[in-house]
Amino acid sequence: MSFVEPGDARTSIGERYPAARAFAALEPALAEGVDAAVIATPAPLHVPQAARLAQAGIHLLIEKPLALTLDGVAELQQTVRQRNVIAAVAYVYRAHPALAEMATAIKSGRYGKPVQLVVVTGQNFPTYRPAYRQTYYASRSTGGGAIQDALTHLIDAGQYLVGPITRLVADAAHQVLDGVDVEDTVNVLARHGDVLASYSLNQHQAPNETTITVVCARGTARFEYHANRWQWIENPTQDWHDEPTGTLERDSLFTRQAHAFLDAIEGKAKPLCTLGEGVAALKANLAILESAEQVCWQQID
Repeated sequence: MSFVEPGDARTSIGERYPAARAFAALEPALAEGVDAAVIATPAPLHVPQAARLAQAGIHLLIEKPLALTLDGVAELQQTVRQRNVIAAVAYVYRAHPALAEMATAIKSGRYGKPVQLVVVTGQNFPTYRPAYRQTYYASRSTGGGAIQDALTHLIDAGQYLVGPITRLVADAAHQVLDGVDVEDTVNVLARHGDVLASYSLNQHQAPNETTITVVCARGTARFEYHANRWQWIENPTQDWHDEPTGTLERDSLFTRQAHAFLDAIEGKAKPLCTLGEGVAALKANLAILESAEQVCWQQID
């Protein structure tokens, strides 16, 4: 295994993973022979780096968001097809076993046709990311702000459950977080085709909670990230039926995501989030940003 880190962190990463070979630039690492790569660089670099690696026939796991614009994205998709490489985008919610089980149940038709999606999420960002002022988060131009950093996970989860967003309107503002001026609170109304949806996110409340509810014609399913479970109810006279996942360690989802990527390379399964699905999330991000700026509905192809 090798890693590329041009900055001062190369030494500390090397000490943590002594078996890995460290490089200060990409080209020397590629000369050593590489089969697969994880792109975890700043978001503006994802697409050009992915294009370079895909052209070399290297399978890709690209950190979210895929990019900050659509520049070069179509060309990357074409290269991935031509070189027949696996390209996945790291929307890690898809690796959560409870969300995956709920998605399977909904797509089976068990609860009937989905008609409404309700997403409510919030956490105290300074508690979980105390260095946020000094990271990419502080500027939209580097992938920061609540829309590109946190909400994009929920947008992708919504599209995973009920299909792509076709139009939306959004409102966003900086409300609380000290030391930055990017948005920390966002509300989105959306249409996933025939499914009506709402997304509400903030990065300053005390409870660390995420709930995704899908209302279907014959039942309702709910994912609770903070409780590691999903629930369902089909009869209004009955209680919720819990489907607990059990305890997950801090890095469990990332480990599951990595294993899924390797399985995809070996042809055992499709990527958790394909490149096309990552593009759909990017288009939603851009539409939300544009809607919040222009105060109007946005159509998404």
